[in-house]
Formats: sequence, C-alpha cells, structure tokens
Amino acid sequence: MSIWDKIFNFDDYGELLALLHNSILAGAILGLVGGLIGVFVMMRDLTFAVHGISELSFAGASFALLVGMNVVVGSIMGSLLAAVVIGVLGVKARERSSIIGVLMPFGLGLGVLFLSLYPGRSANKFGLLTGQIVAVDDPQLYWLGGISLLVLAALAVVWRPLMFASVDPDIAAARGVPVRALSPVFMLMLGLTVAMAIQVVGALLVLSLLVTPAAAAMRVTASAVWVPVLSVVFAMVSTVGGILLALGGSIPISPYITTISFAIWVVCRLLGSARTRRGWSRRSVGAAPAAPVGAGRV
Repeated sequence: MSIWDKIFNFDDYGELLALLHNSILAGAILGLVGGLIGVFVMMRDLTFAVHGISELSFAGASFALLVGMNVVVGSIMGSLLAAVVIGVLGVKARERSSIIGVLMPFGLGLGVLFLSLYPGRSANKFGLLTGQIVAVDDPQLYWLGGISLLVLAALAVVWRPLMFASVDPDIAAARGVPVRALSPVFMLMLGLTVAMAIQVVGALLVLSLLVTPAAAAMRVTASAVWVPVLSVVFAMVSTVGGILLALGGSIPISPYITTISFAIWVVCRLLGSARTRRGWSRRSVGAAPAAPVGAGRV
C-alpha cells in the first residue's frame, strides 16, 4: 500500500460511512460547543490553559483506561481538576501561565505512566493522544450529548455577562457584573469541553477545535454575532470534514481535522489582511486632499 493509499483510500466508503454515524454526530456536537467556547478562550487569552487542561484530562483518561473505568469519566475528572486549580490559583495572567507550565508536564508524565502500565491494545493508548475515528460508541455519545447540553445551558445563562467581562473586565466589574465568579464558572465549562474534545481529536491536538476556529473567525469579522457563528461553522467543517476524510485512510483522525482547521485559518488570515490593506488604502486616498487644505491655511 502506498503512502497516498494510507491517507486517502475510498474503497468501500459507503459501507464504512454507515458504521460511523456516532463519530460524525459527536464531531458535529463538538464543533458546536467547541466553536462557542473557543470565542471566549480567545477573548480571555486562555489558549495556553486549553493545553494545560488537556494534559490532565489525558492523565485522567489514561488512569481510567488502566483501571477499567469509563474513559470519559476519567477524562472529565482530570479536566475539572485542572480547571479548578487554574481558576482558583491562576487569577493573574503571570500566575496562570506558571501554574499551567507546571501542570502540563505533570499531567503528560502521569498519562504516559498510566499508558505504559496498561496491558491492552496499543490503539487505545495512541487514540487518547491523537484521536480515533471509531472511538465513539453509544455510551460515549450519550456522555458527550449530556455534557454538551450542560455546557450549552450554562453558556446561555452567562453569555452576556461573560462577554462583557471578557471584553472589558474593569468596566464590567464597575457595572456590577460578577467578574470574579464568572472566571471559575467558565473554567469549569472549558474543562468539560476539553474532556469531550479529547475523545475525538486526542489530547495533543485539542487546540485545533477550541482555538483555531475562533481565531480564524476573528480574522474576518469583529461582530459579536458573526464571530461565534463563523467559529461554530469552521469547527464543524473541520471536525466533520476530518472524520469523513479519515474514513478513507488508515492514519489517525487528528491530522485531517488539524489540516482543515489550519487551512481555514490561513484563508481567513489572508482575507483579513487584504481587508486591512484596502481599509488603509481608502483612508490614505480620503486623507490626501486634506494636506493641501491645511497647508493653505497655514
């Protein structure tokens, strides 16, 4: 089998597609939740925190795999532990960065230890790091759906104050918004979302779902409405599209998702740069007649 056949091979694609409806549905759910959460991750400058939470989530999932627990439950426990530690101790940005820098290697080391002790299939070990296309069975899908509903309900309740606190926390606090209380609440929502994302894309590449789509959306618009909409669309296209492409290959799912996500970001960045250049050109043209007028008055 050639390298190209390992990446793209669509023999018996229709039969295989019928077997992966759980993974496709899970990808769409993660695209929705991840796209919305990612907006606040970018606005609150928590991209580093996503990676820190994912490492402890990976450790929790690895421990669950070792002892025969539900992997989703273990992943959630690890994510929530990391979210609580970062939310409580990392109030200031500098403190938060140092805490995450400590948690990341600790969580990754624990995860590697648990996976080394696990006597089962190597595919299960590899899947926790890089994702598995067939990893989502019915119980996991129920867990993902339930957690997603919980996160979406919490987002619906705190969306406006959280948006206000993310844009300008000082003014929000002066207006009576509970800025300090919203921070740990959001960290818990982020922890739950990271735990879900790991089930599809793995611990190492979770940023492709929770950061890249929102970052791409912010390159083409600053609208409070269109940024979350585009972020969700980009996340869904990356996740579901990656799953559909991975179905025809024999390599893990994550390279497909990350490549699509990165390509969307590149296109949006180019569009944003072109729009910025056009804006500066229009300003320059509009400002050109002003100089002689001012010079004449002088």
